[in-house]
Amino acid sequence: IRLVPGKQIFSSKTEFRISALKFHPTESNVFICGGFSPEVKAWDLRTSKVLRVYKAAVQQTLDILFLPEGREFLTSTDAVSRDSADRTIVAWDFQSAAKISNQIFHERYTCPSLTLHPKESVFVAQTNGNYMALFSAQRPYRINKKKRYEGHKVEGFAVGCEFSPDGTLLVTGSSDGKVFFYNYHTSRIIRTLSAHKEACVSAIFHPVLPSLLATCDWAGEIKIWQ
Repeated sequence: IRLVPGKQIFSSKTEFRISALKFHPTESNVFICGGFSPEVKAWDLRTSKVLRVYKAAVQQTLDILFLPEGREFLTSTDAVSRDSADRTIVAWDFQSAAKISNQIFHERYTCPSLTLHPKESVFVAQTNGNYMALFSAQRPYRINKKKRYEGHKVEGFAVGCEFSPDGTLLVTGSSDGKVFFYNYHTSRIIRTLSAHKEACVSAIFHPVLPSLLATCDWAGEIKIWQ
């Protein structure tokens, strides 16, 4: 698609309110979206049509994460009841729409955000247990039980997390308005930043200038830090 500044290139409607959307890492015209529905849909920007539908026995998709090369992706869901904790994180085959695994995370917490390490085959899930869990990005996506990142607070907010471009730091917002920086290898807190008065729900590194960080709070305030 040739982009023209200010020109709308895609418009469509879904039967549900969208809360998560991610572009395919190698197919720039394809994206996946999910929200308040048991379905996640893959769309093609060129045709404005649905390519595939992925169905799970859940009520809401909280986040979507493509794994390297885009052959597989993960969804985090609202499934945390006694008999459904095995559906908190679900792995999917992108092409066939088949469910690969729902036996990934068994603790009774939802995971409002997922992030992939830029260099290693691992991903992190933010949990409402006030910690971030580390997983292998390869089947069977085992959790690292020896390492977790804790000290910040989530408390029901959709708090995001992200790795620095070089993969050495893991940054997260916190419900108390702070930003926490963790050493990826040791899982220790190396710095905190009092960023907002409201819950800080997002902290993102600049992809080219890693010394710059953008943060956003629950009230919509955005700040740029150096």
